[in-house]
Amino acid sequence: MFTFLRAQTASLVASATDFAITIACVELAGIWYGGASVLGNITGAVTHFMMGRKWVFGATETPAWQQGWRYGVVWAGYVLLNFLLLVAVTSYTGINYGLAKIAVAIALSVSYNYVLQKRFVFK
Repeated sequence: MFTFLRAQTASLVASATDFAITIACVELAGIWYGGASVLGNITGAVTHFMMGRKWVFGATETPAWQQGWRYGVVWAGYVLLNFLLLVAVTSYTGINYGLAKIAVAIALSVSYNYVLQKRFVFK
């Protein structure tokens, strides 16, 4: 249970980083929300990998590069799903991109990220 709570805390920190970059890119730099979301995902992914490796799963025995490529595979799937779901939700429902990003991030965090990181990346 503590691992799950730590994983969710790390996800919140990474998501805050992701959202801050996404919103700054859209609102300050005028970047399209789909592209801005990918940039936010990149910064969130780096944050989450570093927290997951050391604090959440304590998986420092395996070299970082081995975990890094597995994380990259999981992350690439996450970014693709996040992008497709974000654009679909905003296009078909008319919901603001920020609210849609929150809903998509929560859904993917629990159903996709945690499971794959625990069983594949940091096993």
